[in-house]
Amino acid sequence: MDINEIARLAGVSRATVSRYLNNGYVSQAKRELIAKVIEETGYVPSRQAQQLRTGKTGIVGVIIPKINSQSVSRMVAGINEVLTDHNYQTLLACSNNDYQSEIDYLRVFSERNHVDGVILIATVITETHLKVFSELSVPLVILGQQVDGFSCVFHDDRSATHDVTAVALKTGSRPAYVGVIEQDRAAGHDRRIGFLDACHEAGITPEPKSYITGDFTMDSGYFCCEQLLEDAPDTDTIVCATDTIAFGVLACLREYGRRVPEDVQVTGIGDSDFSRAVSPSLTTAHLFYKTSGSDAALLLVDSISKQDEAPRSRELKMGYEVYVRTSTR
Repeated sequence: MDINEIARLAGVSRATVSRYLNNGYVSQAKRELIAKVIEETGYVPSRQAQQLRTGKTGIVGVIIPKINSQSVSRMVAGINEVLTDHNYQTLLACSNNDYQSEIDYLRVFSERNHVDGVILIATVITETHLKVFSELSVPLVILGQQVDGFSCVFHDDRSATHDVTAVALKTGSRPAYVGVIEQDRAAGHDRRIGFLDACHEAGITPEPKSYITGDFTMDSGYFCCEQLLEDAPDTDTIVCATDTIAFGVLACLREYGRRVPEDVQVTGIGDSDFSRAVSPSLTTAHLFYKTSGSDAALLLVDSISKQDEAPRSRELKMGYEVYVRTSTR
């Protein structure tokens, strides 16, 4: 079965079938005839032939930092929906938070016409990243970080953390913060600054021992909370950089006999599925991860379609919603 046979069975020209397969203009009547034949025959166009004809692979590379992350899975879901709607396949690569692996994947995707474009769900951006970004031969969209000079979709991490902290500080006066590495500008630096902004507005200056840096795991949240209970036992509010960290904090407080929220309030960022299921339910900021993935994919598809034009970078900052639940007073 080939394009000529599809044209014969549908009673249209070969050129009409070609336009249909390449999303060109075809009248509704002929489109329905061709679609019926394709459905009945199970015809699948040759990807190799399509690449030779159009110069496109029909594949988009998506680089993710880790698999076991609700935020990443929600972003990938949004990406995949849009790419599927635009007849692209997704080629997924996981770096396991190894920066050199990200660089290697970027170079592999760019070389030898492997993909038509790349979406990078980014954490830490190094000088090497910036150099490789500039050298890519295919369009790139960065998701999760704001990077000047490159197309990106990112979250308002600073404002989201500020507003969540402000909710807790209405009834709390001795806050602590459990964050992640500052090199991750969005989740590390910007969320910590949002916490400090809210403390400053409330007239509070947290002590240095009230800042702890962990990683993106529940175990880290647990151990960081243990350290806080030892170093700053009078803490009455713990603001966490992520929901996952907050879940670890809640488990630790429970085991140490601290009531939430009566003794210690806890907040997170992200609004993962478990934030509503834990007890007490978690006060957090909902970040539109799936929508950000969809928007990143739309930006990339548009960039691919305009690749022959002068390149230009576009930035999109997502909104957020604060959900006040029972982990705060």
